[in-house]
Amino acid sequence: MTLSKTRQEKHKERHAAQKEIPILKETGRPKRSTKSAAGIPHAVFVKGIRGSDSILGQPLPQIAFVGRSNVGKSSTINALLGVHNIARTSRTPGKTQEINFFLVNDNTFFVDLPGYGYAKVPVKDAEQIRKHILWYLAGGEAHPKLIVLIIDARHGATADDRELMSIAGKEGHPLLVLINKIDKLSGNERTKCLREFTETYPTTEFIPFSATAKEGVTAVRKRLLGTTTGQ
Repeated sequence: MTLSKTRQEKHKERHAAQKEIPILKETGRPKRSTKSAAGIPHAVFVKGIRGSDSILGQPLPQIAFVGRSNVGKSSTINALLGVHNIARTSRTPGKTQEINFFLVNDNTFFVDLPGYGYAKVPVKDAEQIRKHILWYLAGGEAHPKLIVLIIDARHGATADDRELMSIAGKEGHPLLVLINKIDKLSGNERTKCLREFTETYPTTEFIPFSATAKEGVTAVRKRLLGTTTGQ
């Protein structure tokens, strides 16, 4: 079997992919959407997947959010989209294994990967979550435009976070680190945290952030979507 495709075959695949988004909106779980306001992106939940899916071939950029359980990943996505519940936190940390897709401004996917590193999750479940994340990052089916890694300012990058940063680098995925919960630090602690991160990861792009206090929301929206207004 040849790996090359004719121009006509590629055109048919692209045409099919472009038509799929409206179909996805008609199926699956009830959709949760946000209404567009000044400076606020418009977003709609499309679907959650657990493996190979045609949405991975959609001709839209994917921005993937990843981080440890309880690091504030869902709150971060909600803050960026200007709502409080489009991305929902599992009642049992470490149990959610779906990869959730949100269509933002009709031209970009926010991809919410499962949270990892929750200490109380059985080893079998933790390994399954790890494999699921690795499949998305390195399996070859997904082609994320950017990986947004969320870490806790109070603890810095953990071993799991460092592994993810390494994988992103090996796969050639651009990486943006959000140092979340920065509002929980005192002035001196904040200065030390940011200095240590810069010294340890001098080539890694990062933004101080607080999903609760909304610090950094404008900067991150601009970085991800080109949105310059709003909070």
